[in-house]
Amino acid sequence: MTSRKGPRRERYDPRADRSPRRVEEDVPGVSHHEPVDLRGRLSLNRMGTFDWDLDSGFMNLDDGALDVFDLSADEFDGDPLSLATRVPPDDGLRLDTALSEALQHGNSSYGAYFRIRCRDGTPRWTHSQGRILHDAEGLPYRVIGIVREASGELADSGLLRSLQRERQRQTVMVQQTTTALSRALSVADVTRVLTGTGAALRFGADALVLGLVDGDTFEVIAATGLTGEVPQDLMNAPLDDTLPLSDTVRSRRPSFLGTRGELIARYPRLRPYTEMLPTGSAAFLPLIAQDTVIGALALLNAEPAVQSTDSRNLALALAGVVAQSLQRATLFDQEREFATGLQATMLPRRVPPIPGGEVAVRYHPASVGRDIGGDWYDVVPLPQGRTGLVVGDVQGHDTHAAAVMGQLRIALRAYASEGHSPETVLVRASRFLSELETERFATCTYVQADLESGALRVARAGHLGPLICDSSRHIDWPEIRGGLPLGVATSFGHDHFPETQLFLEPGSTLLLCTDGLVEQPGQDIAMGIDKLSAAVRAGPGDLETLADRLADQLWASPGSDDDMALLLLHRLPGTAAALTPRLRLHVHQADPSGAAEVRSALRRTLDQWRAGSVSHDVEVAASELIANALTHTESGALIAMELLPGSPQRIRLEVEDRSSQWPRRRSPGETATSGRGLMLVEALAHRWGAEPRGSGKALWCEFVLPDTTGSAY
Repeated sequence: MTSRKGPRRERYDPRADRSPRRVEEDVPGVSHHEPVDLRGRLSLNRMGTFDWDLDSGFMNLDDGALDVFDLSADEFDGDPLSLATRVPPDDGLRLDTALSEALQHGNSSYGAYFRIRCRDGTPRWTHSQGRILHDAEGLPYRVIGIVREASGELADSGLLRSLQRERQRQTVMVQQTTTALSRALSVADVTRVLTGTGAALRFGADALVLGLVDGDTFEVIAATGLTGEVPQDLMNAPLDDTLPLSDTVRSRRPSFLGTRGELIARYPRLRPYTEMLPTGSAAFLPLIAQDTVIGALALLNAEPAVQSTDSRNLALALAGVVAQSLQRATLFDQEREFATGLQATMLPRRVPPIPGGEVAVRYHPASVGRDIGGDWYDVVPLPQGRTGLVVGDVQGHDTHAAAVMGQLRIALRAYASEGHSPETVLVRASRFLSELETERFATCTYVQADLESGALRVARAGHLGPLICDSSRHIDWPEIRGGLPLGVATSFGHDHFPETQLFLEPGSTLLLCTDGLVEQPGQDIAMGIDKLSAAVRAGPGDLETLADRLADQLWASPGSDDDMALLLLHRLPGTAAALTPRLRLHVHQADPSGAAEVRSALRRTLDQWRAGSVSHDVEVAASELIANALTHTESGALIAMELLPGSPQRIRLEVEDRSSQWPRRRSPGETATSGRGLMLVEALAHRWGAEPRGSGKALWCEFVLPDTTGSAY
């Protein structure tokens, strides 16, 4: 019979083994035959344990853990913050975030890779794995775990390389986003950055939605990457929990979802719009600035994914950058709105109608920056149907420049309304600015226009001269004599602004502007003047449309750094009588230099009319009649001169005053020093006389031009 027992097996006893087949590795401090306890085994593998009491905050590290952190026993006092001497801030934040999220979600464990910096400065990759203990009520009270050196395993795997690539990608994303948003000044600039080409990819997403809080509602202001437009009922929504972005604002907490299905399940209100949403993961991030939720940002992806801790931290960091940019942009918009509103109150509220002409004005603050400028325009009704046109620029781009501009504009308007000549107006404006005790100066061009005759009297103070475009679209920049800027001229004792006489033919247009329309940074102003000339030449005939075209093409499109004031005056085609060249001037009773200014203007006009030898006779007669009016009446004198049509051509001179006393000829003796004015007029003029004019009278005289004298008209 065969026994049921198997063959006898000998039990192996390592102590009885004396053969040389087995060789043990020499380990310092450990005998070949000495038993190794658990902590020794961990230490041999560069591992250690920790025990962290969450209630007291005390953490116990064994010798192996201290060795992993390259700490001696006296360098660690049980406070986890003591590890900050070895753990860099970024890695410490990653480790803290992993533990915080595990505690927040009630997880029983957590793990994370992080780096430490040894005492000699070399980096060391480390891994921490912890078990979270909870009491009967589910509250965490203790964490027991292991820390180990992970440099070797990361060096032998692709994890380190992937972590480095991911870190580089995240760094590039943050840098690109920060750089792009750093140049965004207004909310519109921020939305352009977030919706531009590749904007969503810059955030690591395929689609992006941005919205701001407006009172009790949430308003979507930017969206890109979605299929179709955002429906109108989603553009403005109450701050409730029915939509993800408004819910994020209300709760102040981010939300991370893995798929579109999870999104629809949590927010059923989005079900009708399923097709327009990407199918993958989504992150909804509150935009918090200075502890205030100003909006929310949605990052949507085409691929489903469970977002890692690093990707969530990156999304939150990018949301923080966007929040700061939006807050800065909102403040910028508010400041700019205030500044431009202040500037607008300084400018005329309306432009008065001009008999025989049309006027179009435009003002634009600088398209970039928050500062306002001192550019202004004005249209001033003057006596005798004339019109004063002003364009000027106060130095600087701030509220002080705007305030000085407002005061100067009012003062200049008052001087012009009194009927003073352009030179007198600018002289008094310069003295006014000098007396304001401000360091600012101003440039200005002032035109006194008589559209009935087309006569223009122009004076400028360091400013760009006018452009004239006639009915055949010929462009002319006439040479205009000028003086120093207002304020500077008085300070240097050169407050003299010579006048230039021009004529605006029927159907012609006069253009006045500040340098913001023709000057761009880095370009010669001559290029801007050429562009302006070409734009006027090719522009539309309608004055308002032309003003819009010039502002859009030459100023708004390039995005000028300067503000701009533009004034256009168009003389309407009139009857033949209106075509008669005419000059009107006024001399104030208390203006001692008025008579000299009138003689100078008459001289220039007579030269343009090619009056020849008659010019001297007209000037002498005008001087005598003006002297009579200022000497024998208590009012000023209004001087009018016109070139009468017919054959032969005649020049008619009138001097009007408000005295009803009729002139009378006298017979002065040989030694008399006065009384020969009318005798000179009678001797020089072809004929003369007096006419009643309402509350006063006018003395007139006519001069016949020789047949050989041509006329420009």
